[in-house]
Amino acid sequence: MPSTDNASAGTEAQAPGTVAAFFDVDNTLVRGASLYLLARKLREHRFFQLREILWFALKQLRFAARGEHLGDIHQIRDRALMMVRGIPVAEIEQIGNEIYDEYIEPKLWSGTVAIARQHLRVGREVWLVTATPLEVANVIADRLELSGALGTVVESRDGLYTGALASPILHAAEKAQAVRSLAKARGISLSRSWAYSDSYNDVPLLEAVGHPVCINPDARLRAYAKRRGWQVYDFRTGQRAAKFGLRAAGVLGALWAARRSILRRSGS
Repeated sequence: MPSTDNASAGTEAQAPGTVAAFFDVDNTLVRGASLYLLARKLREHRFFQLREILWFALKQLRFAARGEHLGDIHQIRDRALMMVRGIPVAEIEQIGNEIYDEYIEPKLWSGTVAIARQHLRVGREVWLVTATPLEVANVIADRLELSGALGTVVESRDGLYTGALASPILHAAEKAQAVRSLAKARGISLSRSWAYSDSYNDVPLLEAVGHPVCINPDARLRAYAKRRGWQVYDFRTGQRAAKFGLRAAGVLGALWAARRSILRRSGS
């Protein structure tokens, strides 16, 4: 097991010179924001009210439209931490499996999954690196039979979440630092390794390895990749407008339903 706090491993440490591939999750491996999917499932379990899921849905729509934004991530982090305070860790782990079955598996980018599996076939480790809570990241890694996951660790005490972080949210430079710590613990050669992301915020992660690759890049990352001569895969080709329209329709539909519900209650 690696010594970094943000990691969960599926295999024992290997000899120095191990090669790995590191994958971001949101919009790289899975369409959309995994934190929104977690919020949606927590709503189903009645951990918070409809207005909270609508707030997360609007953030999801913004994410789909313009990509990852640090201010949004901090707002989502703070709101999510407040909502999970007092929830048993074991319950979130169970919910993580429900999220994968109902929401994540249908949203996987098959092209990204194929790349990850090719790395595994040739004997490389494959790790997820995400701001998503580690409990959810672990489920995705386990279901895809990857080597493990690096995710944001939420503090718990006596089996319950405290509503605080045990370590910084795994975002931007924190991802690169977590990967370096993992590499040191497991003897991974970063100069021979790969990293995959859709977001310009993950440039530190991409620059930490010898083979940076952009998947479904946002505009800033696409331009940066062109200047650096990085490889780019875009699995959204021919689907982007349709998928954005579906996301927008889903969010607007939820808002319309909520408005009708409020008007119905006020009229009764």
